[in-house]
Amino acid sequence: MEALRQELQDLRAAALEQIEQSVDAAQLERARVQFLGRKARLTAILRQLVTLSPQDRRAIGLLANQVKQAIEECIAARRAALESIPSDEVLATDRIDVTLPGRRPTMGRLHPLTQIIREICQIFAEMGFAVIEGPEVEWDYYNFEALNIPEDHPAREMWDTFWIDPASAQADRPMLLRTHTSPMQIRIMEQTRPPIRIVVPGKCYRYEAVDASHESQFHQIEGLAVDEAITFADLKGTLYAFVRRLFGKDRKIRFRCDYFPFVEPGVDMSIDCFRCKGAGCRLCKESGWLEILGAGMVHPNVLTRVGYDPARYSGFAFGLGPARVAMLKYGIDDIRLFHGNDLRFLQQFP
Repeated sequence: MEALRQELQDLRAAALEQIEQSVDAAQLERARVQFLGRKARLTAILRQLVTLSPQDRRAIGLLANQVKQAIEECIAARRAALESIPSDEVLATDRIDVTLPGRRPTMGRLHPLTQIIREICQIFAEMGFAVIEGPEVEWDYYNFEALNIPEDHPAREMWDTFWIDPASAQADRPMLLRTHTSPMQIRIMEQTRPPIRIVVPGKCYRYEAVDASHESQFHQIEGLAVDEAITFADLKGTLYAFVRRLFGKDRKIRFRCDYFPFVEPGVDMSIDCFRCKGAGCRLCKESGWLEILGAGMVHPNVLTRVGYDPARYSGFAFGLGPARVAMLKYGIDDIRLFHGNDLRFLQQFP
């Protein structure tokens, strides 16, 4: 009993001293929790009263309640004193120097793919092309049929397609995640009469294995120009100007025949390898050239499908992958780095 009595007296002295030394409301609250909280020693002593004899319980209980009351009164008095301190005195005793400069916030930055997409679109915008976007969930008609790729056409094997569950789509109008941005060619030509000059950036989806050069979700930029008397020379001149703006004036450019169902003739365009200067290396697979896009003259069947007279109108189209362009421009050897969210990689692109 004497030990408890002494402990209560020591507890009272320590509590009153710490409360008086509290310089702000936060310190006062911490003192209150320490001496009157659920885990405080005073609370534990009050819970032990049931284990004492009736005579000791009365004596220790009375003393414990007196200690508790003294602490509560001291807290109330100190709280009132702190609230009455003038603001200039509070600032004088504040441990934080508010005149010090703050921490500079970390600035965000655009993703490298966003940067290259904006740069490409800006180049074409300066040539007079409008930048538009289209739906990522597309009808089979716009993704294939209207682009000269009927249902039984073997060219459909070129696109590994994500089809939408038929139960959630109209049976007579199959729906899919678009495999390229080319469907916007049809949508724009259906709504607009020539002249047309557009570029279409956006996401595309293909069901294929992910590796260093392939992603199941990727970006693409489509280009289309339709007007009277557009020739292949217009296509070459436009793409020459684009590549030299993006990669530098010294770039050499090569066109080769290629096949795309919605253009005729079709070509792929390559630039000389910036690493080996055309001599041949691992990056260009010893060819000296790096392919960057596919293009061609709009197929007459596509023009007829949207009500254009192929005898009067002609046009060219092209498509490129911004990720591949960025890989070539910055010497990146793995496309998966763009979506890996590794700050060590992303911080290289201010």
